[in-house]
Amino acid sequence: MRIMGIDYGEKRIGIAISDPLGITAQGLPTIERTNIQDDIQKILNIVHEKEAKEIVVGLPKHMNNTLGEKAQAVIKFVDLLKKHINIPINTIDERFSTVRANRAMLEGDLSRKKRKVRVDMIAAQLILQDYLERSKNTQ
Repeated sequence: MRIMGIDYGEKRIGIAISDPLGITAQGLPTIERTNIQDDIQKILNIVHEKEAKEIVVGLPKHMNNTLGEKAQAVIKFVDLLKKHINIPINTIDERFSTVRANRAMLEGDLSRKKRKVRVDMIAAQLILQDYLERSKNTQ
């Protein structure tokens, strides 16, 4: 069963998909945000194309576990997405996913330009991989 990971941002939406066994996360091309309806349609197209049966969206909590403005935007996005698709959509705490993505790219010696293009995709991979690991450990 494939699971889709989403890193929802103001300018871009990072996308990742699991392998059919739900073991590893692979990045997909990032969606450049235009308007919410087009963004959701692009996500739905990927869900159908990749035959995803579940979606996990990163929820950016504050260090004290509260939900700020960005987290509220993610919750609003998830609620809207749920109105358009009938598969489970979960959120997962994504604190530090973008920091971890940038650190991994720095260690890989990627240029600033390449990091900017890939950071959302890698953040989505990290969000999805964390979710897959947690799911595996609770079974």
